Amino acid sequence: MDGSSEAKAGFARILANTGWLLGGKGVGAVLSLAYLAIITRTLGVADFGRFALILSAATIVKTLVSFESWQIVVRYGQPHLMTASHDALNRVLRFCILIDLASAAAGGIIAAIILVAFGPMMELSPAMAWQTWLFCMVMMITIRSSPTGVLRLFDRFDLAAGAETMVPIGRMIGALVAWALMPDITGYLIAWSVAELLCAAAYWRLALRVGGDRLGSWRAGRAMDARVENPGIVGFLTATNLQTTLVSTGQQLAVLVVGLFVGPAGAGFYRLANQLAQSLTKISGLLSRSIFVELSRTNSTHGQDELRTLFRRSNRLAYVSGAVIIALILTLGRPLLDLIAGDAFLPAYPLLVLLGIAACIELLGVSYRPLLMATDRASLSLRITLVTTVLLLGLQAVLLSTHGTIGAASANVIASLAGFVMMGLASRKAVKRGAQSEA
Repeated sequence: MDGSSEAKAGFARILANTGWLLGGKGVGAVLSLAYLAIITRTLGVADFGRFALILSAATIVKTLVSFESWQIVVRYGQPHLMTASHDALNRVLRFCILIDLASAAAGGIIAAIILVAFGPMMELSPAMAWQTWLFCMVMMITIRSSPTGVLRLFDRFDLAAGAETMVPIGRMIGALVAWALMPDITGYLIAWSVAELLCAAAYWRLALRVGGDRLGSWRAGRAMDARVENPGIVGFLTATNLQTTLVSTGQQLAVLVVGLFVGPAGAGFYRLANQLAQSLTKISGLLSRSIFVELSRTNSTHGQDELRTLFRRSNRLAYVSGAVIIALILTLGRPLLDLIAGDAFLPAYPLLVLLGIAACIELLGVSYRPLLMATDRASLSLRITLVTTVLLLGLQAVLLSTHGTIGAASANVIASLAGFVMMGLASRKAVKRGAQSEA
């Protein structure tokens, strides 16, 4: 297969895999609109704000301690899969599982510290703080990055999409049950917990079935041997974890900061607007995952010409998608908000527009971070993410105190634009240097 054909094949796989992911997320997006409507109308502004703060706190803890181990499985599992070194692949997988288990233990400790220190500021009673901790622990033990990596390693994005739908389906069913039997924060926390457990069980069942004998023996050598057998794995793991932590924590911390400054109602408006904006821009994260897998494969098995061609094709797809989604937010945002949450939540519409624009800016640069990761420039990507996150939180601290929630949302737009520029310059420099090294 020549270079051009390989780039086309890689791009076709990106589209196909993103299509599977988008199909699963599409189901989730539709169902999320339904269960958001149930929750917002049942809990009201203040209690929905508290519920949003609990979800954000749990997500922050999970993000702080969890590693993007699926990227390790894909990045370092591919050479072992190509050479039929199944036991070595198994050691990589077990290494990632150990990391996930250690993350869960650390998450429980961090969650307890956060709730003791900030529970009163979030207006959580002692009973609610205890429930929040239990919910955080469920989030920790259902980390499913390792089985996700197995499915993506074997190009079974279709099965991963099916497993992922267990979360929205579980939440939808749980929301209906809670609405009928326990229409309060506790009831919805139980529903969310059951959905996470169902999703984790589905992922592991499918991963073990797909991998089969190709996953090697679970008793062959020690899991920690993977550090010696895969040079650079620890550095890559650290960089990807810190980067994901910075990105996700910055977004979730924004909800907590808004809650501390303007109270649960403001946090509820911000959370709702952010969730709707993210629902309309899910394609960004989905493209990023598909692009990383293909860029890693192309960088490992083909030359820089194919890598550049695939990178350019991915960029064009992102630009078109971003333009379409911005148009959708501007035209459908307000009617959608009114349909889902009612008149009481209409003040969140300006926040929806600003947060949607910020998310679309990130979509435009969706190929940049995967390229840097695939070309062993994870540390550079991490430094840019650190600068962007510090900028976001700094701007929020300034603008929130002077312009309220509108200022906080505006900070997201500015930070996203700065990150887009820096990542774009770094990516183009990486491509140029790769071409020079081959010349």
